[in-house]
Amino acid sequence: MPSYVLQEMSEEMGDGKKKVYPRMQTYSLHDFDTVIRHMREYSGNFSEGTIRGVLDTLVTTMKSWMPLGHSIKIDGLGVFSLSLGFDTSTPSEAEAAKKQKSGNADNEPKAKYRHVCIKGINFKPDPKLLQLMNKEATFERAETDVVVPRKPNDSRDERICKALAVIDKQGFMTLSDYAIITRQTRSTASKDLRQIASDPTSGIGVRGSHSHKVWIRRTSDDKMSE
Repeated sequence: MPSYVLQEMSEEMGDGKKKVYPRMQTYSLHDFDTVIRHMREYSGNFSEGTIRGVLDTLVTTMKSWMPLGHSIKIDGLGVFSLSLGFDTSTPSEAEAAKKQKSGNADNEPKAKYRHVCIKGINFKPDPKLLQLMNKEATFERAETDVVVPRKPNDSRDERICKALAVIDKQGFMTLSDYAIITRQTRSTASKDLRQIASDPTSGIGVRGSHSHKVWIRRTSDDKMSE
């Protein structure tokens, strides 16, 4: 049965008041091949090659149309739309002016605005999908006490050992997992993990990006986190 933990939101994430929210415990990460295999088992009529081709075509369609200002709606699933942000690798107008004033601009043209880029993809699920999932899903509370983020008392090595234990059990670790086991806020846990994953001796590597980022046991092919 799926389970959840109750976690207290830190002040820096909320409005200063203590708020508690349920967080689902994730036990595995299904990769593309696993998803295709499950879809083949459920459909019974389509080969894995056909399913892979359909999903690959969907990804290609999203890459082609969404940057043009189109959202993608899939009935029964939801709506996908782009999230934009400023590219911090390019200078803003104020930064460019400061470089000009200090003489370090190297004759670069003054930039009025930062370059806008795609920062992520928003997903709004179909209400009917949520209703169907709620009819079939039953959750039980995994812990008695509310998890309250606080400054960790564990040393760095102790935090790494706890993280590796979670990774060995689940196959990977999420940011929320690490924040809970180390009793840190998500922002503090994120900074901590960034330093740990950049250390090749920690034994911890990183996969994915943004909300899909997970931490795993480091292999020889893993690169340092950014």
